[in-house]
This record gives sequence, C-alpha cells and structure tokens, in this order.
Amino acid sequence: MEKLLDQYARLVVRTGINLQQDQQLVINSPIECADFARRIAREAYAAGAHDVTISWNDEKFSHLRYQMGKPEIFMEFPEWRRLLYVDYAEQGAAFVSIHAEDPEIFKDIEPERLTTAQQAAGAALLEYRQRVMSNKNAWCVVSIPTKNWAKRVFPGEPEEKAVEKLWQQIFRTVRIAPDTDAVELWQQHTAFLQRAADFMNGHAFRFLHYKNSLGTDLTIELPEGHIWAGGAEYTEGRVRFVANMPTEEVYTLPKRDGVNGTVAATKPLNYNGNLIDGFRITFKDGKAVDCSAEKGEALLREMLATDEGAAYLGEVALVPYDSPISQSGILFYNTLFDENAACHLAFGKAYPTCLKGAEDMQSVELVQHGANDSLIHEDFMVGSRDLSIVGTTHEDRKIPVFQNGNFVF
Repeated sequence: MEKLLDQYARLVVRTGINLQQDQQLVINSPIECADFARRIAREAYAAGAHDVTISWNDEKFSHLRYQMGKPEIFMEFPEWRRLLYVDYAEQGAAFVSIHAEDPEIFKDIEPERLTTAQQAAGAALLEYRQRVMSNKNAWCVVSIPTKNWAKRVFPGEPEEKAVEKLWQQIFRTVRIAPDTDAVELWQQHTAFLQRAADFMNGHAFRFLHYKNSLGTDLTIELPEGHIWAGGAEYTEGRVRFVANMPTEEVYTLPKRDGVNGTVAATKPLNYNGNLIDGFRITFKDGKAVDCSAEKGEALLREMLATDEGAAYLGEVALVPYDSPISQSGILFYNTLFDENAACHLAFGKAYPTCLKGAEDMQSVELVQHGANDSLIHEDFMVGSRDLSIVGTTHEDRKIPVFQNGNFVF
C-alpha cells in the first residue's frame, strides 16, 4: 500500500501538474488527507520545487461554522486568503486540490448560508479562478478516500473495509497498480482522448442534438471558434499537465444563448455538501427556465439563482458510457469520478481555453463571443446507455457522434 501511495503522489506531481524546477506548489487538502498531502509535498521537493504550501480545510469545523456562525460572516471572505491564492498564482505556482468531502455533510444547513458563502468566495477569488480556468497556471484535482465518503459509497461495509474498497476503485481509475508504469499508461490514455478531440474539432459542428428514453431532447449550439479539449492541457508557457485525475472526457463550451429543450440528469449532483437527485432542466435561448427534482429542488433553484450566468451552461463534455468508471457500476457521490462515468454538462462559467483567442478576454468580451460567465461551475451527468448525439455541421450535414451511449468513431 505504501508503494502505491507514493506512486500516486509521484503521478500527481510528475504528470498531473508536471511540476517544473524551482516552481511553487500550493496543495489544498482536507485535514483527514494530511498523510497523502505530505506525500505529494515530498515528491514535489524531490522534483525540485521552490517550496510547498498546504492550505488545510476541515469540513467538520465548516459544518459547525455554518450551523452556529452569525449570518453576516458568510458574506465575508478573508483578504489574507484571497491574497494567498492570487499572489501564488501570479508567481506561476501550480495548484493541487484533494477533493474528498462527505457528500451530505451540509444537508442540515440552510441553503441560503451555503449560497451566500459561495458567492463571497467566488467574488473574492475571481482573479485566481480566471487564471486557473484559462490555464495560466498548471492545476490538478485528485481524490483519496475519507471515512464518511467511503461509507456513503459502500454503506453495507464496515468503515475500514469501505475505505479499502474505495482505495481499490481510485487506484484502478487513476491507473495505479503494482509493477506498472502509471506515467506511461497516462501517456497512452491522453493520446486516446486527443484522438477524440481531433474527431470533434475536425467536424467543427454547429449543433449537437441529445436524445434518450429518459426524456432528454436537447439541442446545443456551439459558438464559432470553439475548441474541443481533453486529456493533457498546456499552460501559456507550454507546460503539459492533466487537470483531473481521473479523466475520461473531451469537452468544449456551448454558445451561451444557443441551448434549447429538456435534459434529464442521470446521476445525483453533489452540491455544497448536499445531494440533488432526479432532476430535469428545461432551457430556452440558453437559460434554464424550468426545473424539477425528486430531492434537493430548493437547493437546485438556489444554485441557478447564484448570479445571471448560473442558469446558463458553460461546458459540454463527452464521455463514453462504457468508460471504466461507468463499468464499475459504482455511484461515487463525487463529481470528479461521476462526471467521468457519463456525458455531462455544466452550469456556469465556461473555460476560455475552449474558444480561440479567448484566454485573455474579460467577462463582457467573453459573453459577446458566446461564452458564459459566472461565479460557479457545476457539472451534472446526462449520459445513459441509450443516449444518442447527432452533430450538425455548418453545411447542414448530420453526423452521428454517439450511439448507445458511446462514440461512433
């Protein structure tokens, strides 16, 4: 186990962020994941890091604060914390985030408190997030088991066994195994994702039409100059990195006002420590104009009202239904994994890197070119076994992209 953990940490540093000599590294980590955060730090120093900073978070303390704190504190965001991220980003630091929260830690907290806190953080960290989403800095999101998360994924197992089983699944999805070269396996995997992106970019579709038996009947217009990306990405300094581990997606941005129809989510959305499940969204001219949910509808409506852009889509991602995560049959209650089990869409901010020449555009200019902007970016899953996607070119040719939930090519 120790060797696998070290191999995983090395993969994050060498392939995830591809840390450069004398580069600063910032690690965002739950306190429960301290051992793995320290392993990443050790690998970073071994790779020549200038220094490593760990920003800790504690979801149990956060729950206490949301439960007992005065309402006005959730409108505040510490200036020192804003400066930490902005300053390191401007210095060219790489960022690793360990995402491993209890999926329902905040289920008894008033949604307004969660939304207010997210709005405050989003506004304060706007400059940092713009840099990251424009790939000015290398970044990588990874995960490891925590006790409460593992028990949610494997509720019938004792705590220790649940953690062990979740470790097994995580190692499998990030291609870590004894006597294997994970770095080489990731080279092969990102090459496949690049071929999928090349297929989509080669056709330069104007529209994608989604349809399945669950009620999804959705047309998404893609803006002029959109770019499909996936697997490895590059900073403005041409440093290759992998933003998500695991990843099975190729993705782009929709035209902000070009989404029409209805889509049915196929997996729960874990949002602000709560689950939103069994939901459907209807779009008109890009905006979500109606929604329903079997669970968490009030929170869904809160999310869509975060700001003007929250009710519009910012990402379109294609993932084969037969991806390794989907084949596991496990619901992870963690977007990093569940989004890689099925095609998904995202509410909120678009990635500027998915539009030609947009990396340095400001918000108003991005919107003028068809890209959505928002303080949020929330993925939700829409892929199913019978999902079909048909692309329409600018010459009005209709070309199958997905049949029976998988790529046609």
